[in-house]
Formats: sequence, C-alpha cells, structure tokens
Amino acid sequence: QVQSKERNDTSKERRASASGACAFRFHALFVFQCSNEGPIPTMKLSLALLAATAATSSAFTVGPQAFNVASRAPSSSSALHASRAADKIASRSQWAEARGYTADAADASASVAGLLTNDDGLEYVKLVHPDTGATSEVYLFGGVVTSYIDGEGTEFIAVRPDAKMDGSKPISGGLSHCWPQFGPGEIQQHGFARNVAWTVKSMTDTSVELEMAPSDYTKEMWDKEFLCTFTVTLEDDQLTTKMNVDNKGEESFDFQAALHSYFTVSALDNLEIAGSFEGKEFLNKLAGDGGEMQTEERSVLTIGEEYDRVYTGVNDPVLKDKGTGKSVSGMGC
Repeated sequence: QVQSKERNDTSKERRASASGACAFRFHALFVFQCSNEGPIPTMKLSLALLAATAATSSAFTVGPQAFNVASRAPSSSSALHASRAADKIASRSQWAEARGYTADAADASASVAGLLTNDDGLEYVKLVHPDTGATSEVYLFGGVVTSYIDGEGTEFIAVRPDAKMDGSKPISGGLSHCWPQFGPGEIQQHGFARNVAWTVKSMTDTSVELEMAPSDYTKEMWDKEFLCTFTVTLEDDQLTTKMNVDNKGEESFDFQAALHSYFTVSALDNLEIAGSFEGKEFLNKLAGDGGEMQTEERSVLTIGEEYDRVYTGVNDPVLKDKGTGKSVSGMGC
C-alpha cells in the first residue's frame, strides 16, 4: 500500500534537518495461518537498502525485510540500513546544530542507553551503538520504534508532530504494528498490538526483546492464545527488527501482520518508486465515492498529489530519494 501526504514537521525533536522534509508511509501486508498441525508453506520478502556513499541530511529506508510462515511460529523481520560516510563526526555536528544542540551535548545524550521515561510518563528503551554512536528508541506502549539515527546523525524514522506520546492513543508514526488485523474488520482498526503495553523480556545496550501476551482487554476482541515477540537490534550500520508469533492454544488461527511505517524523505518531488507496476491493477481509494479499481500505466511512480493506493502483484518496489541519494529495493517471494 502506498500512502503519501506532504507535511511540514515543526517538532524540534523529530524534524528532518532539510527544510520542508516530509513523511512517507509504506505498508507491506501479509496474511498468515498459525497452526500446530504440521508445516505450512514459507513465504519470504526481502527489502534491501542500496546505501549512498555521500553524507546526507535526511533519508527514508526500510530493508531488508523477511516474513516467514512456519508451523507454530510465524515470524517477520526487517532491517534499516545506514550509509557509511567517511566524515561521520562532521555529519553528527550538522545534525546537532540543526536541532539546537552542540555536538558535545548531542554525543552526551546519545551515550545513554537503557529503560527511560519521556516527559509524558511513557517508558521507552534507548539503544546506543558503542562504536558508531547510532541510536534507536523503542516505546513499550505499542512496541513501536520511533527513532533510528545512524552514526552520521541521519534520522530515518518519522513521527507525526501531533502524535500523542502519553499513552492516550496509539503513537502516530514510527514502525507501528498492525496486528492481528490490518485496517478495518471484525475487531478495531489495525488490531490491538499498537495500543497495549508490551513488556521487556531482555535488553542490552544494542538490543531489546519485547513480548505481548493476551490480556482481559485483548480477549474481549480476540480470544486466541498467542505470544508475540518483537526484537529490535542496533548494528553498526543498520537497525533490524524481527517479530515472532507463537500459537499457544490448541486451535489454528489466521492473522494479518504489517508495520505501518513512516520514513523521512527529503521531499516528495525527489521521490520515485520503481517496480513492476505497469499493467497492474490497484485500488485508488481517493477516486469516486468509495474508491475504484484502476490499471497502472507507469513503471516508475512519482507523487504530485495525495495518494492512497493499494497495488496487487507488485513485490519488487525500489524507492529512490534523489535528494539524499539513498534507495530501498525489494525482492519478492
């Protein structure tokens, strides 16, 4: 699914350093069956980043991602890659200055890893890589990754400036979970994983493993016995995530899984999406009264207006940001 709407983010903490930067949402939706009755087919999707060599002020990225379906324990994983520029110290200084910090203050704040609490009382885990200085923040509420800053000071993940960071509603932005349902359906929009508190199973300075189990709240909507495990690992040049779903009951169940991901891009004018789009059908949700099916004539998509489209049969997208020189490539099953 491709969605876009240009925004000027005035939040100092989350603003991309390039003027007029905007957020881009990209969803990959998968439907699974979780069973204890023998193996079922395995499906894999990989999205790999093609990193540029030049330092840049903002970027969007996701990859590689792999979604695996297996008996009893379906899992999904993703990774965010960073580029390796020669002058990381200078780039970190630019990042700090754009946010009103000195380089020393930025380095000091980035050096603290562990379980922290924001100004609104929500707990989050901050990961810090000891060699590169890269950081990531993962909130327990919703199990959502809200930040990944590489060793050059590039923020890859966007959070909406109007996002509620106090637990009153799901955090708008980041790598937000849609589980066990994407969109509308039998239970609430996008399921419940994004608006319940996950617990910390294990944690180091560069990795955290979160768990979500059934509660009275979830059982009122969905009575399945499950255990979700979400692992976030900060490596020297990438952030990787992996989600496992265990069926703890006696009966099989179906579920949908997606990351409702927001990434920073330099500008929509700089964005191109290539792939096997030409000739493929898509649902244009903004056309007609309730949307309509259309056929794509282009092989490379550019966005000059608000988009909300669902493409079928496209598993090789390449997202290119000409403003940063970075891109994301996808390889299907």
